[in-house]
Amino acid sequence: MSKTLVISGGTRGIGKAIVERFAREGIDVAFTYNSNEEIANEYAQKLTKMYGIKAKAYQLNVLEPEQYKDLFKKIDEDFSRVDFFISNAIISGRAVVGGFGPFMRLRPKGLNNIYTATVLAFVVGAQEAAKRMEKVGGGSILTLSSTGNLVYTPNYAGHGSSKAAVETMVKYAAHELGPKQIRVNAVSGGPIDTDALRAFPNYEEVKAATIARSPLERMGTPEDIAGACWFLCSDEAGWITGQTLVIDGGTSFS
Repeated sequence: MSKTLVISGGTRGIGKAIVERFAREGIDVAFTYNSNEEIANEYAQKLTKMYGIKAKAYQLNVLEPEQYKDLFKKIDEDFSRVDFFISNAIISGRAVVGGFGPFMRLRPKGLNNIYTATVLAFVVGAQEAAKRMEKVGGGSILTLSSTGNLVYTPNYAGHGSSKAAVETMVKYAAHELGPKQIRVNAVSGGPIDTDALRAFPNYEEVKAATIARSPLERMGTPEDIAGACWFLCSDEAGWITGQTLVIDGGTSFS
């Protein structure tokens, strides 16, 4: 019987690369999108045709984490099991106003939105996924993090502090879900060349600095993160839990 991945934010950037990596390995995929239903459904059909797996898209607003409860009920109707859950979706635009910027311009609403999308969405999604994983004897849960909580990144205090919080939440979840054979880890990426990063006003500066700092002399790609996610969900990582795997091209030490 095919295993199933549930991932938030699966139509663009890192999420899309993760979806395609798991689909290529024969894993069925239930992925979420924020607003464009037509594009999401077309992508699900493409995945099914290309890889011979089952794929289905579901709408989710990560600023309302309680939506995960109804979402997983829908997934139960369409898929027989849940083996992997990856909390990947992020917010941008007006939702992060007051959360993305210099310290003196930070405001509670923007900070709360980032925390909700990063930490609370992970908690509720992981809780619902774990209930299903327990029924099939275990599974693997991941959250995406970033090195913005390890090294200073301009305008990133809101995101960096929430990433630090979700990495701590991972450790607690790993400890408590371990007896159920559910592993919980984080993948922390350095600057990855995605549409989301290109939307930053200082994108060119970040790109140049990353290439200069990395011993590998390049930016990270979504595929770099996808490979790490696949490894942590595979049996090869069977004794890894409660950890944060840093994928940053060596930049956090440079």
